[in-house]
Amino acid sequence: MEKKIFPLGNYESNRLVNIIKIIFGAVCIAVAVFWLIYSLKSLENPVSIWITIIFLTSFGIYQILAGSGKAERYISIADDRITLRKYILIPSVVLEAAETERIEFYALKVRFLLKSGKAIILRFGTTYYESNEKVIDEISYYAEKNKIFTQIIEEKI
Repeated sequence: MEKKIFPLGNYESNRLVNIIKIIFGAVCIAVAVFWLIYSLKSLENPVSIWITIIFLTSFGIYQILAGSGKAERYISIADDRITLRKYILIPSVVLEAAETERIEFYALKVRFLLKSGKAIILRFGTTYYESNEKVIDEISYYAEKNKIFTQIIEEKI
């Protein structure tokens, strides 16, 4: 089985869009630097200016990361491991088949229970349900191949 990678959410791989994201991020950071210099020259330092500077800087950094492909959320399924990157600022989690006790499938999430007692939850959105079904099918195939117990749990709303 080759390694299969599925994006979690909408991921734009268009080169033009990525360049625009990087430029927009740089402009946000430049505006934040301008506001920082402007607020240091004035005698007033209200909290709203600092909130604006922090927001523009962090948004600019995010846009640059997204444009360079570093902010991609994904799940990668290989022969004996699943690599899961749910958050852009936190490193990915590697789930080895030998360490996985069971996998529980819910309507909009998958729960990986490890032999150490730790549970890792992958939540799906309702927008991209076609890709959610593909991910669930690949995870169930992975579990069947590696002889991991699976359970389908229906939640009542």
